[in-house]
Order: sequence, then structure tokens, then C-alpha cells
Amino acid sequence: MAYTFGVEEKIEKKVPSYQPVSLAKVMVATDFSSVSSHALDYAVSLARRFRSRLYLTHVITYEGHGVMEPEVGAPSREQLRNNAEAQAKAVVDSGRLYGVPNEVMIEEGPLWPALESLIEQNKIDLLVLGTHGMSGPMKVLFGSSAEEIFRQARLPVLTVGPAVTLDAPFEAEFKTILFATDFGPGTDREAAFAYSLAQEHRAKLVLLHVIPHTETHFDRETTLEKDSFTHQLQELVPEGAEVLCKPEFHLAYGHPVEEILRVAKEMKADLIVIGAKKRGSLAGHIPSTKAFNLVRTARCPVLTIKS
Repeated sequence: MAYTFGVEEKIEKKVPSYQPVSLAKVMVATDFSSVSSHALDYAVSLARRFRSRLYLTHVITYEGHGVMEPEVGAPSREQLRNNAEAQAKAVVDSGRLYGVPNEVMIEEGPLWPALESLIEQNKIDLLVLGTHGMSGPMKVLFGSSAEEIFRQARLPVLTVGPAVTLDAPFEAEFKTILFATDFGPGTDREAAFAYSLAQEHRAKLVLLHVIPHTETHFDRETTLEKDSFTHQLQELVPEGAEVLCKPEFHLAYGHPVEEILRVAKEMKADLIVIGAKKRGSLAGHIPSTKAFNLVRTARCPVLTIKS
């Protein structure tokens, strides 16, 4: 069951004043797979909306080549680079980047360190990537590159999962944005970005907090709990945000991922915004995390902001 609340009472704001979103530089990390291709469409769509420069980026990791003799490995490295350059050129020549200033970057080395270096060198504002959504034992064994990245990235990361089946629009247009929060560290920053996006798109913004237990009865304690969480959601409204965006506040009881997906479906959300707790370099090998399960099963892109 979900509870909806309007904006009625005036409360003291703790979040910084509204600031327009600046996405001057958008990077899309690609392995040239079908999921990366879908992510590229969303990156191009956003770049058109924000008049961004797009950085089409591929990292050659040479996985599986470390055990080869140098004289055998060298040609393989050259072949991998030639293949990457050819695939990147095919993307550019296809016309998919029409109207978007762009640059191709091909780097070598471990995936995240290489991407992180390019992000810092080029002052990237947003990273876009796709994920195959590998889970269970396969995830433990092979890992999720997407989760490894969004758990460590300092900048917002837009992930397009395998459940996202709708084509990206020619120019990004978010009509309904769902911001789900557990009020953890970094919530203010996450909320400010969600509000800024909603302002930019004149979108409806739905703020959701999921209480991870079953509501069994209505009593004074339950009412106080609802009031407390609702007040916390209201406090996330930045100064000036109400001018172009009237937020809605929702509470739900149950499993966080299931409830976020349910509300996103009911509200026909175009984008889900969540925080992502920082983890180490093995983050992508943890068998089941709420953030990755959401990214893997959401029917719309998920924007993660590291807590």
C-alpha cells in the first residue's frame, strides 16, 4: 500500500537552492554490444537535449591475453585495437550521432581505472552505460562492470538495463521522474539533482521512501512513523523548486526493489533516480544488491548517484 501526500505546510529547507543541470560533457562507455547500443541511443538523446559534447568511449582490457607470450600477445593487442577503432568509426559513419558534437576515445587497461582517468581528464558531467544484467552465480564469477562503475564513480551514472525495451526518443524528454531514497548519506545531493532534472524537463517528480516491513495495523505509532518519513521527504525540496515542479510524496511498505518497480510502473516513470553506496573494486561480484537488482529489472533507465 502506498500513501500520497501533497505539499501543504511550509517547512525549513535544508537542501541547497535549485541549480540548473549542466551536462556539457556526456560520456557513453561501450563494448559495442546490443545493450551498449541501446545505452548509446539514450546518451545521444540526452546530448541533444542538453546540447552536450558526446564522448564515445571504449576500453580495451585485454582480458584473457595476460597469459600469452609477448610475441603472440602483441598482434592480438593490435587486432583488438584495430577492431575497436573500426567499430567506433562504424558508429560515427552510421549517422546515429547526427547533430551532436562528438569525440571517440579508445583506451587500454583495467576498465574502471581507465574510465576514471578519462572522466577526470575531460571533466565529464554524466556517464552512460548499458548492462547485460548478469545475476546469481554468473555475477559472482564474471562480475558486473556496470555495478563496479556506478559504485565508484564520483559523477552521476545513467544505466540502461536489459529490461528497458522502449526506444530512446530523438531528444530526451522525461515526463515523470521517480526519486527513491532511504535517507542515507548523500540524500541531499541526490535529491537536488533529481529536482534539477525535473525542473529542466518540466517533469512530475515523485519522491518515494520504502519502509522495509509489512504494515500490519493502523495505530498511533504507525501514524507518527508516516508523519516522520513524510516530513523528511518534504525537507528534500530545494528552495525555488516548486516554481516549475510540484512534487508528490509517497510512502510504501515492503521490499524496496519490488515497491520501487511497482510505483515506477504505476506512475509511468521515464527515469528512476537512486543513491548508490560506495563499495570496493569487487562490488560487481556481490551476488545480489538492491541497487543492481533495480538497474537490472527496471523498465526505464536508472540514474545512480554515489552516496
